[in-house]
Amino acid sequence: MGADSEPQNQNSAVELAASESSSGTLAGRRSVIKSTLIGIACTMAQIVNSTNTSAISVTLPTLAKELNIPEIKLNWIASAGPLVTGCFLIMFGRICDLYGRKKPFIFGSLWMAVFTLAVTFATNDITMDILRGLQGLGRAAMMPAAVGILSDTFKSPQARRKAFTAFSAGQPVGTALGTVVGGAMTQLTKQSWRSPFYLIAGLSLATLVLGLYAIEEDFPAIEMDRRIDWIGLVLISAGLLLVVFVLSQGETAPEQWKTPYIIALLFVGIGFLVAFFFWQRYLEGKYDTKTSSPWCSPPLMRVSLWTRAGGRVAVTFIITLLTWCALYSWLYWAQLYYQSYIGLAPLVTVIRLLPAYITGVIYNVILTILMSRVPFALLMVSGNVLTAVASLLFAVINPKAVYWAFGFPAAVLAPAGGGFAYACSMIYLTKVARPHEQSMVGAVVQTMTQLGTSLGVTVSTVIFDQVTRHQTTVKGTSPGLDSYKAAQWTTLTFAALGMYSYLL
Repeated sequence: MGADSEPQNQNSAVELAASESSSGTLAGRRSVIKSTLIGIACTMAQIVNSTNTSAISVTLPTLAKELNIPEIKLNWIASAGPLVTGCFLIMFGRICDLYGRKKPFIFGSLWMAVFTLAVTFATNDITMDILRGLQGLGRAAMMPAAVGILSDTFKSPQARRKAFTAFSAGQPVGTALGTVVGGAMTQLTKQSWRSPFYLIAGLSLATLVLGLYAIEEDFPAIEMDRRIDWIGLVLISAGLLLVVFVLSQGETAPEQWKTPYIIALLFVGIGFLVAFFFWQRYLEGKYDTKTSSPWCSPPLMRVSLWTRAGGRVAVTFIITLLTWCALYSWLYWAQLYYQSYIGLAPLVTVIRLLPAYITGVIYNVILTILMSRVPFALLMVSGNVLTAVASLLFAVINPKAVYWAFGFPAAVLAPAGGGFAYACSMIYLTKVARPHEQSMVGAVVQTMTQLGTSLGVTVSTVIFDQVTRHQTTVKGTSPGLDSYKAAQWTTLTFAALGMYSYLL
């Protein structure tokens, strides 16, 4: 992956010079301690994000029992937050690039703390769905802002590598907090399922305080036209909302994927996304030729961003999507294999998966050392190879074998794909993107991870259900080992597609 060689127009050159001038002045005055605190604040945002995502999975059974929520309604509680986050990431990415990143970061942290605390007062599933959805709005503001802040703060290649690998490491740290600490708090504290949300609210407040102190005041972009493309916002938000909804509900609909409203919403959602693409290309053409009108604002996202560096930017986005398909599909089916097939208690399952959270951090430390010596493409391929091996181990697993033969090595290897791909893609893309596109790039990467999580679990679930139906019809048995193996073969396919994309 090389640097962007596309010539920039005069306006972009002015923006670049102005941005580098203001950033360079700040960098000259900023102490090492202050820079470190900025990095910690942004990494805390990542920890809050992944803790919130993972904690809900271990609290759902207890929450459902205490609030008398039917199992069929639990999916909405888990997916409401990510659904809203995915819909508003692009919007907040554009806002951050136009008006500065500190205010959205502070807003997102405060919003997250308030509505996470509000979740603990919920007494029914509808209230829980609404509050979890509102939580997602805070995450949508925090994450693109954090990427832009890191990019502005750490200019040298070495400093940026360290900053983004630490940021990436926040994900396994947060997952461990949510799963291990959240699970323990749910079982051992009087507040039960509410305890992990108290933890997340506290982490959000800590992020807020640290951000207020450490992050410098915003330097808005110098673009003369700062209007938001509201038409594009409606198209991308509606399209992502419908597509993610279909992915999350397709298998549970009355007739599954043959259900009429599932088919209709899928086509409408894809239609909105296609319309968004063409609308953005139209606005970009108008803006670049200076023929924009009062009815045509600057594009929400430049389509040309995807074609930069010979199309490597688009390939990087696709690789991120496929890597997250593989990683979270592996994690989802590994958990179900241990709990539903083997019959292990949730806490024992967490212990068996604990090496994945530990090595997730270790891989990011290794990346810090290797990035200056090994090409990014090779690192990303290596990460996907290791995730593929983890999937293969579960695809051929022997339930009678000891944990150390299949489960342990798989847990050690699986996080490599996500850790390598996330950090490498962030560093590469923020290098290719222009100064006023840094948060937008972060928003697109986060959107890819959200879609990848939903798509990977959905496709593997379809395969799992198909094999299960065949077993039920032919053998009259419940989901057997073949179903779980089939799901992991699907995970392996995602990892292989990611590797193939690198080689294009």
